[in-house]
Amino acid sequence: MARRKKSGMDAIASMPWPVGVVLGIAAYWCIRHGIGMYFTSFGGPVLKGVGQQASGGAFGLIAWMALALCWIAAAASALGSHRRRKLLETRSGLDSLRGISWRQFELLVGESFRRRGYSVEENGGGGKDGGIDLIVRKDGRRELVQCKQWKNSRVDVATVREMWGLKAHHDADGVHIVCIGDFTPDAARFATGKAIHLVSGTSLLEQILAVQSKPVNKPETALTQPLRESPAHACPACGSGMVRRTNRRNGQSFWGCSQYPRCKGTVAT
Repeated sequence: MARRKKSGMDAIASMPWPVGVVLGIAAYWCIRHGIGMYFTSFGGPVLKGVGQQASGGAFGLIAWMALALCWIAAAASALGSHRRRKLLETRSGLDSLRGISWRQFELLVGESFRRRGYSVEENGGGGKDGGIDLIVRKDGRRELVQCKQWKNSRVDVATVREMWGLKAHHDADGVHIVCIGDFTPDAARFATGKAIHLVSGTSLLEQILAVQSKPVNKPETALTQPLRESPAHACPACGSGMVRRTNRRNGQSFWGCSQYPRCKGTVAT
């Protein structure tokens, strides 16, 4: 896949958004103040004149433009990060993987790698399902990723051979081929014993579910301070005394085991 050449804003937008904010401030200071200070201190007569003009605000507009461009790229980074997180958090089954576009599928795969501690470089451009879509790095290893959103066919051995050749060409440490469906037996045999990771739709879904944010499970009953213990009520589970408690959800009272949370026995009042 022919790789699209990135602009400076593309490069900043691919970084975490705080980096873009800091770069914008640094660029503004260097252009607005740093150039003038440097030329005035170390330049000859001509450069000192340029430095004096720079210190007087000659490059002020350029400084503001650099700041604005960096912050626009930072905003794009923050928006993209939010979209990727939402895309990953809303996947729940194979149908939810099949129902997204090929570009969203690549973003989803990239986000799943990020959640597992990889740094991810999106290759960009190149059309559907061609060549290297992502370059991921972790623990000093650089690996190539190809995303195949084929819904009705299995990935064949030719695709796996192609990625194996790209691994050698780019001197990568390994390759990942990620698809929604599955791989042919020939493809699986070719990958055996090689640094080729074949990720089927089922395996991808398992990876996604494993890195999704876990919801905070609130207990159904929130316990108030014990009102009194009742020797007349013995816990049906462990025989300990019972404590009168209130169910926050419906306001009803009940007898709960005094040994909670070790024992969760209850008796209706």
